[in-house]
Amino acid sequence: MRLSTRGRYAVMAMADLAARTLQAPNGKPVTLAEIAARQGISLSYLEQLFGRLRRAGLVLSARGPGGGYRLAYPAAETRIADIVLAVDEPIRATRCAIGSPKGCLGGRSRCLTHDLWEELGNQIHLFLASVSLEDVVAKRVLGRAGALHASMRAAGSAG
Repeated sequence: MRLSTRGRYAVMAMADLAARTLQAPNGKPVTLAEIAARQGISLSYLEQLFGRLRRAGLVLSARGPGGGYRLAYPAAETRIADIVLAVDEPIRATRCAIGSPKGCLGGRSRCLTHDLWEELGNQIHLFLASVSLEDVVAKRVLGRAGALHASMRAAGSAG
């Protein structure tokens, strides 16, 4: 299971946009050239990604001099999972095609570990859906898995 550069770069660019928005909430739109320079991402690649993000309703664009992009929603309401899905990055860990009646092994059979990998994909999606752009910018992401693990251990010992 891996996240491609498309998903990673979209999240990096949106986090950059969110950071600029949080620093100057009523400021001017941010240009893709500024994001490209700060994040080391090709401008043409960012243009493709932001076209998808705009169509998904996650960013608003302003044309002309002084134009650029703004977040469509506050950073606290913009989920990382929505960004990843907007750029057509599937969040899955199985080798089966999504929605296909064929299983991992061809025909209709699934491999013995199919449910394990499918649930891993579900957990990844749940995690990314629980993290906002504001969490990323404020550096409130690291340690979440440890806190979840501790609460699961505590719940297990309580029963």
